[in-house]
Amino acid sequence: MILDIVESIDGVPIRLTDERWEHILIGHPLISGYYERILSTIENPAFILRGNNRSKIAVNNYGRKLWLHVVYREVSCEDGFIISAYIKKDYNENTIIWQS
Repeated sequence: MILDIVESIDGVPIRLTDERWEHILIGHPLISGYYERILSTIENPAFILRGNNRSKIAVNNYGRKLWLHVVYREVSCEDGFIISAYIKKDYNENTIIWQS
C-alpha cells in the first residue's frame, strides 16, 4: 500500500510504500519520528548524492552534524520510490550531483 507520494526536485512523483517504511524502521528504528522529514527531504534537499544502481540520495541537515539521507530511485518521469532512509554524521562530498 502507498503511504505517501511526494515530488522530487526533478518533478518525479516518489512514493513511500508501507513495505519500505517497515524496512526503514527495522533497519533504523531511531528514524521512526522522522516520517515527515523523510518526505520533505525528497521535496527540498540540501544535496542530492549519486547512489548505487541508479539511485539518488537526498540529504538534509537536521541538527548538529546530523544528516538525514533518503535513498530513492526515479524509475521513469512519472514514477519513483523511496528505498531507505538513515541518519549519518556526514556525507560524501565527492558524490554530490545537485545542491540547492
